[in-house]
Amino acid sequence: MNNKLFVGSLPWGVDDAQLGELFAPYGEVLSARVVTDRESGRSRGFGFVEFANAESAQSAIEALDGSMVEGRAINVSVAKPKA
Repeated sequence: MNNKLFVGSLPWGVDDAQLGELFAPYGEVLSARVVTDRESGRSRGFGFVEFANAESAQSAIEALDGSMVEGRAINVSVAKPKA
């Protein structure tokens, strides 16, 4: 399994640091990045989190997929590589 996760339906106010903090209890987070619009700099409502190992990534999916963050249910799944 891939260690990189896709996180969708993020609230607009969540930044990279908050995303990392949300996933930290499940294992060592190597990177957490909220994707932003190039021109406005505003969040696009999704991001990526990379863990040190696949077990941590799997526990984060099981614990956080469908959970509520600032009133929104987030989607957490294995990130698919760019085509």
